[in-house]
Amino acid sequence: MKIDILTLFPEMYSSVFASSIIKRAIDSKLIDINIINFRDYTNDPHNKVDDTPYGGGAGMVLSIEPIYNALEDIRDSDSFVVLLTPSGKVFNQKVAVDLSSKKHLILICGHYEGFDDRIRNFIDLEISIGDYVLTGGEIPSMVVVDTVSRLVDGVISDESLDNESFNDNLLDYPVYTKPREFMGYSVPDVLLSGDHKKIDEYRNEERIKRTKENRPDLLEK
Repeated sequence: MKIDILTLFPEMYSSVFASSIIKRAIDSKLIDINIINFRDYTNDPHNKVDDTPYGGGAGMVLSIEPIYNALEDIRDSDSFVVLLTPSGKVFNQKVAVDLSSKKHLILICGHYEGFDDRIRNFIDLEISIGDYVLTGGEIPSMVVVDTVSRLVDGVISDESLDNESFNDNLLDYPVYTKPREFMGYSVPDVLLSGDHKKIDEYRNEERIKRTKENRPDLLEK
């Protein structure tokens, strides 16, 4: 999978993708991540990429031209363009799975007071990572890349993916490791029994219990 990120702040990504699972995926050529400064695509002699909004109002608005120019340069028939914005569809595991099937993702990061709205004529999907406002789309883009990359074939094992939170709209079950006893808290006996049927039943019950307690809205789905 190829992922291009359009941003005004490429320095924010200098270490984010340089460790752990994503770095290994890049080194193995399972994913290819490119950080593109769309300021390089402005036609303004002073390298401006924003301007005051028509109709008045606070702040500056990102101009459509440099973003469009960047898209025209990097987009091909396999590209799927995502605009990161608070007004987008809320990002979740299902959306991540859908995006992981794309060959080429282009993520556009906003900043300031938002985009010239005409950019929406040149994208495929709008995404928000939650009902709150951030200073820009860079952190959401990192969240999307991290979530989607691990779903690409070969990045992590199928077994790990099968047992994760949000599969079947349930949270993950609790896990334990050594020591068996810690500060008066013990590992549940069933996990030490060797009876895999009982362990599976216990884990499924715990998934339902944890979801009821923490995310009952998921059960309604």
